[in-house]
Amino acid sequence: MSGAPQRRWRSLDALRGLSIAAMILVNNPGRWGAGWQFAPLRHAEWHGCTFTDLVFPTFLFCAGVAIVPALGRRLGDRALSPVALLPGIWLRVARLVALGIFLSAFPLLTFADGHGLFEPLLSARIPGVLQRIGVCYGLAATLFLLVSATVRRGILLSCLLLYWPLLTLVPVPGQGPPDLSGPQATLAGYVDRAVFGSHIWVVDSYDPEGLLSTIPALATTLLGLEAGVLLRRSPEPERRVRRLVAFAAPLLAVGLAWSFALPFNKALWTGSYALWTAGIASLALAACVWLFEVRRFDRLAVPLSVYGTNALLVFVGSGLLGRVFGRLWTVSVDGREVPVKSWFFATVLAPYAPPKVASLVFALLWIVAWYLLLRVLYRRGWFWRV
Repeated sequence: MSGAPQRRWRSLDALRGLSIAAMILVNNPGRWGAGWQFAPLRHAEWHGCTFTDLVFPTFLFCAGVAIVPALGRRLGDRALSPVALLPGIWLRVARLVALGIFLSAFPLLTFADGHGLFEPLLSARIPGVLQRIGVCYGLAATLFLLVSATVRRGILLSCLLLYWPLLTLVPVPGQGPPDLSGPQATLAGYVDRAVFGSHIWVVDSYDPEGLLSTIPALATTLLGLEAGVLLRRSPEPERRVRRLVAFAAPLLAVGLAWSFALPFNKALWTGSYALWTAGIASLALAACVWLFEVRRFDRLAVPLSVYGTNALLVFVGSGLLGRVFGRLWTVSVDGREVPVKSWFFATVLAPYAPPKVASLVFALLWIVAWYLLLRVLYRRGWFWRV
């Protein structure tokens, strides 16, 4: 834990808090499945973009925005050279990747199958949310420090434009021409299977945070970085709002038009999806600037900032506790052991509300419980950094 950094961008903290709270909401329903979740709180089956599909790219976008004030201050305040900052950046990347793999493997102790203490760690999924955040942050931060804005923007465009023919034109070994109607016959799925083997989300198929799709995910992070540059150059809040809206408009227009040729798809992180979601994230950031810097709605800013300033803690903590309550901690019911989460949901919520409402209430209670803990940490100035 550490004290809060000075001179934070409150609108950025608020949007990051909103996105991590939304991530916790969609990741912790009372029960999984279409019959238990409202459609916006589930990912699109394959092509498409629901509310849930906006959450992760918004968080990546925020990671890109945050690079500008964080590294800009360190360069200015400590008179450091850009190269001197790289070891710290990539050490953070390594920690995020390691933490993500540990989260995939948790709980490590398994006795029922007799494979031993660390077998789940050795067989864990290698790609993941934290891994993608770490790699995209590291690459974007390195580009911010070492290359010009022109080169950086050229790389951004290349990530989007070169990924398109890779997906749609390159034959898939052993499969033939690429087929984007499902994951099996895509180049992204083939690369995941070839590089990671069985250490992926859907064994013998694909990973939504796989290797090849990290290319356009980097573009999402770089678009956030460009939005951060806009904010740094516009100290007046009203101008910040106008510039962010102007930044979002072409992203939304091009992303929507492109989707007719290359559909929105989170698992593939298609270029149309990257532009569309970055445009929505830009508008959301503009709304936060207007609410919290122009109109000064501080009462709303605080709860969002409580989440936003400890986003990593709540993401990791929620994942760990979700497994504890959902798998490890059990109670005896009619002679059989039932996970505490299942028992609580079936006993306290499910009998008194329609299935989807009960499942949503469980997720909301989870968010409130975490908020109460995070609020205590926020008041004491305790923030977890990796």
